[in-house]
Amino acid sequence: MSALLSAEKISFSYADAPTLVDIDFALECGALRALLGPNGSGKTTLLKLLTGILQPTRGVLMYQGVDLKTMSRREIARHVALVPQELNLQFGFTVRQMVMLGRTPHVSALGGPTKKDRQVVEQTIELTELTELRDRVVTELSGGEQQRVVIAMALAQEPQVLLLDEPTVHLDINHQIEILDLVRKLNRERGLTVLATMHDLNLAALYFDDLVLLERGRIVAAGAPVQVLSAERIRDVFRAQVLIQPHPARADAPQVIVLPSIK
Repeated sequence: MSALLSAEKISFSYADAPTLVDIDFALECGALRALLGPNGSGKTTLLKLLTGILQPTRGVLMYQGVDLKTMSRREIARHVALVPQELNLQFGFTVRQMVMLGRTPHVSALGGPTKKDRQVVEQTIELTELTELRDRVVTELSGGEQQRVVIAMALAQEPQVLLLDEPTVHLDINHQIEILDLVRKLNRERGLTVLATMHDLNLAALYFDDLVLLERGRIVAAGAPVQVLSAERIRDVFRAQVLIQPHPARADAPQVIVLPSIK
């Protein structure tokens, strides 16, 4: 598979504190990948670099072989969409109006939404199962429903790559499953390339084809979940004692069982 997004020897620092160091990374077309690592390991920073929000201090970032530095933020947004970890939805906007905001990279500054823009919005609302909620004000929705709205906004950009920063954070388990089922469906049925940061190792192993593990700004492991998630590696990276066993429903998805430090 060809790489849609790639990083060559990327480094990034906030002030004088290195956050990412010599990262080589390629996100292939059709990938369904999760970024793992402790807090402060550089996961969110890598997503921001891949969308052009941040610029690397060293190295080159490319989209389909084109240096991201030569592309405007608007141009990047037509190809790469980011679902942030936190998005303030304290607006009196309806679901339809919020999803229409996702068309901003395509809408002319001198004109309003076109017929195509409205069609894309309605199709995206249907795809994300928001049809019955499209005229509701977003502040009236549950956390899981609001997260679907944010994903719908990103999908309205018609991206080839969807980046998600902790898409299940603050959600209860049924909404976590709902969101990850949707992400996997988009990948499998629509060929959408997906990269998501995750804290929950079990959900990452269950829903994503391959994992990348970061520690202190460096990639320490990458590959299938069974290759990346070992008890020894989790102990070394997360400083936690765990047991690893096959998931009862999927043998290729390791299940991480946390062992208490105090018995």
